[in-house]
Amino acid sequence: MPEEHPVTFTPQAQETALAPITDEQRTALERAAGEQQALRRVAARWPTLLEAWAELAETAEDPVCSYAFARVGYHRGLDALRRSGWRGSGLVRASRDENLGFLRSLEALRAAASAIGEVDEAERCELFLYQCDPDWRRVLGG
Repeated sequence: MPEEHPVTFTPQAQETALAPITDEQRTALERAAGEQQALRRVAARWPTLLEAWAELAETAEDPVCSYAFARVGYHRGLDALRRSGWRGSGLVRASRDENLGFLRSLEALRAAASAIGEVDEAERCELFLYQCDPDWRRVLGG
């Protein structure tokens, strides 16, 4: 009987997970929930806290402010992904809580770009979301 050897022609996509937020950060976010000034203080205290930027973007009344907050979260997220070993491709699953700040920022950037008429950027963000996690809409909505 011949030996069975699985043949894979496409490399398995690497999965990246960001570092979890601290209990102190989670508490600060919960206390600031939905309140722009309090969220700004949280973001100022922890500028790399992606969840703060995502929530600022999601709760901003002005789409230009939402766009700006989301862009900060997105770029800070790319930095965090690279520090976690991500090399420009691979899965960043929405089912992992630690990735939600980045993915929420990216989704908020997509929505804000669409709202201000940046159709090309909105489409790029949506494609990137699908590349990060083909099932992102189930977790994030969008």
